[in-house]
Amino acid sequence: MNWSTWQPRERATLCFIVKDGRILLIRKKRGLGAGKMNGPGGRLEPGETPLAAAIRETEEEVGVTPLDVEERGDLHFQFTDGYSLHCTVFLARNFTGELIETDEATPFWFEVGAIPYHEMWEDDQHWLPAILEGQSFRAWFEFDGEKMLSKDVRVAAPLT
Repeated sequence: MNWSTWQPRERATLCFIVKDGRILLIRKKRGLGAGKMNGPGGRLEPGETPLAAAIRETEEEVGVTPLDVEERGDLHFQFTDGYSLHCTVFLARNFTGELIETDEATPFWFEVGAIPYHEMWEDDQHWLPAILEGQSFRAWFEFDGEKMLSKDVRVAAPLT
């Protein structure tokens, strides 16, 4: 894979809300990764910034508005079927509103030390711990369906 010339077909976001030692995850009901646990998120609309998309998608999927949102990383995915995705990852330390289940997602709170990585995309275990420790990252992954073929994860020093 030549990542220097790689271009994504789509742009998307993930937004992880962490509060009081717990992390908000969703079980996706449809689309890419249906059935898996992940953070709220989704594709950018035309002209939308990644931050605006992260907030909008979280509101649409689980009914809450993330606050104190920080950009923490970039994911680059190439699938063997030709699909490619660039995803910007955000971390929020607070939120307003009441959690709801929607036709897109069921929300769950987990203790940060008990994240169900076995129910998530295989790549998550390689970068999610870093952002929970205050770090940032950039990562590149190749997948064949749900099977990870390669990874390159670069974690930066903790943010101050």
